[in-house]
Order: sequence, then C-alpha cells, then structure tokens
Amino acid sequence: MPSRVLVVDDDAATCELIQEVLRSVDIDSLALTHSGQAVTCLAREKFDAVFLDVHMPKPDGIELTKKIRSGGLNTSTPILVITGEDDRALLARAFAAGANFFLFKPIAKHDILRLLRATKDSIESERRRFRRIKVSCKVSIESGSTQLTGKTLDMSVGGMFVQASDVLPMGTVAQVKIHVNSGPPVSLAARVLRISGEDCMGMHFESLTPQQNQGIQEFLLPLVLAKAD
Repeated sequence: MPSRVLVVDDDAATCELIQEVLRSVDIDSLALTHSGQAVTCLAREKFDAVFLDVHMPKPDGIELTKKIRSGGLNTSTPILVITGEDDRALLARAFAAGANFFLFKPIAKHDILRLLRATKDSIESERRRFRRIKVSCKVSIESGSTQLTGKTLDMSVGGMFVQASDVLPMGTVAQVKIHVNSGPPVSLAARVLRISGEDCMGMHFESLTPQQNQGIQEFLLPLVLAKAD
C-alpha cells in the first residue's frame, strides 16, 4: 500500500471521505480543495498516488494530469481520476492525458481500497526508483557562466542531494556530470528543487534519455539490492 497520497477535489466532503478511508488503513494523505495549490505541491513533493477530481476550477483534473505527466517528481506516479460521469469521451481524454484508473461517484470505501491494491506494483516500482542511497560521487555542475564542483551525498534514479562549492537558485536547470564509475561520466540536466544551508542542493533529473536512465540504474541497482538485504 502507498504511504503518502495526494487528494485534490474542490468538494471538501469528498476529500474528507477519501482521507477517512485512507486513515483506516494507515495511509497518510494530504487533501487540497484548490487545484492551483496542487501544482506547487506536486512540484515539491513525491507522492505514491494522486487522486484528482475531473471537474474543478482551472486547472481541472485532466489539465493537472497532463502537467504531472509532462515532467517533475511525479511523472510516473499512479493517477486515480475521480468523476461522477460515465462519459466515454471524457474517460478517453483522461486516459490520453495519463490517468491510470477511475473512481466513480458516489465513492465507496471498497472501491478506493480496490484501486490502491491495483496500483501496488507500479507504486513499488516508483519507490525503488526514488529510493535514496547514500553514495559519494564526484559531480560538476554548470549553469550559464557558473561552474560548481562537489559530491553526491545520496542518489536515486530520480535525483540527487549534492554538496557543492556553492548553490544555485531554486528552479535552476543545470547541466550536470556525475562520475558514477571508472568510465565516462553520466551527463544530464537537473533542476534545483531544494536548498539546504550554504552548500547543499536537492536536484531532480530532467528528461533523462534511455541511455542516461540505464547508466544511473546500472550503478544504483546493486546498491539498492544490497541495502534491501
């Protein structure tokens, strides 16, 4: 089961109902009744699953789904769309935007739990991708005329926490080279999502190519498995 879920619905009663069901099975959740707040929240925090109501003031559920799938921490997070309509055209639009499952109103507890069980495999896959491993690798970071050097404090397939000679402003997308092994460094783009102190940054990898993703996974997978053991 997921441990952290986001619920976005402009109907407070629906949010309370879903949160009550989630609490009954010891799942932590955050509920928002303003979809605009969800955009900021999704950019800052990784969730195990997201419930989105279709009909909300802009951005509505389909617009939010598209935004989630366009990039960021929750690109692959399971999305469960809430709707009171059995409209094939609407369902097709939501699927095309990137929704995984549908929850139809009126909402019943067993429907919520059934959907969470259905998403279990994809949730576990996401957790492995974002599992942080303490590892020290040399890193070089370049943004415009700024060039920094440093080392990773921990890494996942989704990003890294790095200690560097300086920090970049929040939201900056930089070119990064990570020396993960004795071969050539992995070069990729990363966005600054968090700053800690004067020399540490949390950075999320942006738009990884299959080769970049494979290079990081091949480096981290043995470390993840060793930690699990």
